[in-house]
Amino acid sequence: MRVVIQRVSEASVTIDGVVRGQIERGFVVLLGIEHEDTVEDASWLVGKITAMRVFADDEGKMNLCLKDIDGRVLVISQFTLHASTKKGNRPGFTRAARPEVAVPLYESFLAQMETELGVPVARGVFGADMKVALINDGPVTICMDSRARE
Repeated sequence: MRVVIQRVSEASVTIDGVVRGQIERGFVVLLGIEHEDTVEDASWLVGKITAMRVFADDEGKMNLCLKDIDGRVLVISQFTLHASTKKGNRPGFTRAARPEVAVPLYESFLAQMETELGVPVARGVFGADMKVALINDGPVTICMDSRARE
């Protein structure tokens, strides 16, 4: 699994003109699922994301995590995170998981995130054409891959 995490002061996802999810301070997590990913990959990422200390403490140092600031999360499924650009100019997406694999892992990721944070997680709709609006705070943007574990 790959994620792009953006620290935000606010964010929302709109589908067909209707706001389906929105948050204030916290993270937007763009989630890409590969056909070889597992529930363990989701667990590892959820643990890292929820404990990531990138919010300012009283001294202005990035020292606080989501729980410390009562932060929220908006998760957006994004198969394009597994784009291959080696050949030609049109990206290939063969590494991205098919819906029958990706949807259960997406749902597992969401459930684990809600359990870890103890609050509902805002989300888009898997496979939908979504419009994501956000104010990136910092900006702070972090990419992680469960295969690399770094």
